[in-house]
Amino acid sequence: MAKRDYYEILGVKKNASKDDLKKAYRKLAMQYHPDRNPDDKSAEDKFKEAAEAYEVLSDDQKKAKYDRFGHSGLKGGQDFHGFSDANDIFSHFSDIFGGAFGGGGSSIFDDFFGGSSQRRGRSKTQGVPGSDLKVTLKLTLEEIASGTTKKIKLKKYTTCQTCSGSGAKDKDSFKTCSVCSGTGEVRQVSRSLFGQFVNIQPCNNCSGSGKIISSPCTTCRGEGREYNETMIKINVPSGVNDNSYMTMRGEGNAGKNGGQNGDVIVIFQELPHEIFVRDGDNIVSDLYISYPEAVLGCEIEIPTLNGKAKLKIDPGTQHGKFLKMREKGIQHLNRHGAGDQLVKVNIHVPKKVTSKEKDLLKELEKLPNIKVPD
Repeated sequence: MAKRDYYEILGVKKNASKDDLKKAYRKLAMQYHPDRNPDDKSAEDKFKEAAEAYEVLSDDQKKAKYDRFGHSGLKGGQDFHGFSDANDIFSHFSDIFGGAFGGGGSSIFDDFFGGSSQRRGRSKTQGVPGSDLKVTLKLTLEEIASGTTKKIKLKKYTTCQTCSGSGAKDKDSFKTCSVCSGTGEVRQVSRSLFGQFVNIQPCNNCSGSGKIISSPCTTCRGEGREYNETMIKINVPSGVNDNSYMTMRGEGNAGKNGGQNGDVIVIFQELPHEIFVRDGDNIVSDLYISYPEAVLGCEIEIPTLNGKAKLKIDPGTQHGKFLKMREKGIQHLNRHGAGDQLVKVNIHVPKKVTSKEKDLLKELEKLPNIKVPD
């Protein structure tokens, strides 16, 4: 089934501001939220559809790709809208819907749906989520051109193998938290001129699990994780840009006591090339030829990103002209095809000549087709 136009989904025009996009998305999210439409698959699909549309149109880079290439420009690579459920969506849009109370507290949806969407997604056995890690990955132009796979060593917290991340010595080492009575939540009720407000937050005493460890694991000392050096594999797609990034879900620090793993944010850094200069997905290089070669034409072997290739120079080629070698550039990101290699022709002018060469040049200068036209 063909995807609907993102602007049509949100009901906005192409020149809509970010504030207009945010208002439109917020309205649709409230209308089709699963808690307002229980067991309604159609409403859930519209809810996720609106979230996908907003994430693309609110991101300048993704919006530019969508405006130019449509849905096909967003295919492949990382899945930017792989939400598991409605709660996962809200974790990505906390700037619109939540965080007013900080520290994982309740959001605006508490007023409509009786509690924090973040809280409803929390498992009672889940501990403290792990933090994200940032990695800078240096890439050559050749690696960017066709994509590559890199293996790097990373120091991070990993799940304790002795207790499988629970932090407990054994299954009998848990007792009910006395602060939250096993609910994993602490409620604070306040009143104002606008009515009663209920702020619901994870219990700090048990980290929201509802249980306390009485006998901690001797290996991890109750944290459920260990600090180790591990190897991760990064699949770099072709056509990435300098300072662009990719998110590797769940590859970051392990959480405490079985908490969800953080992510690894990979930032790509393009290394300078000794021959080529990048221009989008095209590459530009200089070629120096002699005056006779420019006048008579020739065939020259020149370097490309994939080895050497022959380039034909037509007779009478002018200094500064660009010759195009089709699809010898960088593979496009998330779509078929590649950029071109643009070769700038430069006429080599020697700084020194012999007396014999000087005499020949003087004779050559007298010829009618060699003189500069008046």
